[in-house]
Amino acid sequence: MTQDPVYFVHISDTHIGPTADYALNGHQALPAAQRIVEIINALPQRPDFVIHTGDIVTDPSPEAYRLAAETFAQLDVPIYYVCGNHDTERDIRHYFEMGPHDDAADDPAYLSYTFDVRGFHFLVIDARGPAEIDPQGRLTDSQLELLAREATVEGPPLVLFIHYPVHPLNSIWMDQNMLIQNGQLLHQTLLPARRRLRGVFYGHVHQHMQTMKDGILYSSVASAVSQFGAWPNDLTTYYDNEHRPGYAFVHLLPDRTLVHQHTFVRPEMA
Repeated sequence: MTQDPVYFVHISDTHIGPTADYALNGHQALPAAQRIVEIINALPQRPDFVIHTGDIVTDPSPEAYRLAAETFAQLDVPIYYVCGNHDTERDIRHYFEMGPHDDAADDPAYLSYTFDVRGFHFLVIDARGPAEIDPQGRLTDSQLELLAREATVEGPPLVLFIHYPVHPLNSIWMDQNMLIQNGQLLHQTLLPARRRLRGVFYGHVHQHMQTMKDGILYSSVASAVSQFGAWPNDLTTYYDNEHRPGYAFVHLLPDRTLVHQHTFVRPEMA
């Protein structure tokens, strides 16, 4: 049987604040999020869904989540969310409607779930660690056990969504501050499924980045509001104002994965 393609839009790190004029590094977050919704709704190819890989808001306040929920409710396609280090599982469940899915976490404090689209299987993993390691992530034993149950040799084509990068990114600041602390264990757990794993998609780094490791694609997306700088010898981070916000349009084809990276002109609210 020929497998039909699946298309999705990858967005991340919208960092919406409690008011419409909230700005991150001088750039207003809400107008950028509203613009990306308009762009998605007008795409010439309708995606099957949108995945937001976390940091929906900057601080988990009711006001910020209400603004975010009102914004993403305007999408014409289903949307799914990953819990970022600026989010909480409780608030995502409370404020947002998601597409059809099945909860997969043994611990309800973690937002981990699965869903299926035309023969492709999608897994969302929650890698938030304790507050004292933020902004790093860490997988709990229960999350690793869930990953092991899903990452088997046999099964349908598999896609993983997570907030944090798994592998070092050859940037001093990024590698000291942004990774999943036990990311190499995560990678080892995925290896049995490498032949059916079509990609691991993440956010957090506020940049388009790709890593290939043991045949597995790890792909991040630019922030929808403001980008980090991350050159190899950077000892600290900064916001790179020369680069636009962005998103990715991902093609899951029967024999390959294509990631089209896009940017858009940042709108500013008067």
